[in-house]
Amino acid sequence: MNTIKKVGMGLLIIIAIPLIVALFVPKDFSYEKSITINAPVDSVWVNANSLTALDKWSPWNDHDPNMKKEMTGMDGTIGAKQSWESGIVGSGSQTIAKVEKPLLFETELNFTKPNESNGKAYVKLIPEGASTNATWGMTGSISYPFNLMNLFMDMEKNMGKDWDNGLSKLKMLSEK
Repeated sequence: MNTIKKVGMGLLIIIAIPLIVALFVPKDFSYEKSITINAPVDSVWVNANSLTALDKWSPWNDHDPNMKKEMTGMDGTIGAKQSWESGIVGSGSQTIAKVEKPLLFETELNFTKPNESNGKAYVKLIPEGASTNATWGMTGSISYPFNLMNLFMDMEKNMGKDWDNGLSKLKMLSEK
């Protein structure tokens, strides 16, 4: 009986420690990258002002060119929504939340597979003479106890290459 109590107590400790640690780990996360584009802000804006425009430089299309997509609403306006479904990159949707021509395009993200989560993505454009600084960012929150993953998540390692590819495509499209 004493052995059963020790094993039970050990299991309880193994389960309790991560749950306690998760209480103190931030739930919020953010990530962004920037690139200088040798084009005026209006030339960049046409490549960032709608879900269709974003889709032209989305790095996730490279991962699954057969991804199923559906658009609802009037693209480029608040409330327009693009949903996607893919066995490779997962499923979800993004809905236009804010448009401040020609400086900010923001969407609300809703991921459903492989994990459920919500967040915001944005493209900020800052004119710099004849060039434009484009920043692509994402913010979100992971609920308890899954926020424990924030301790081990390296956003640059997980997303950096894709974001570099996307921003490079945005630069190429805008500098044509």
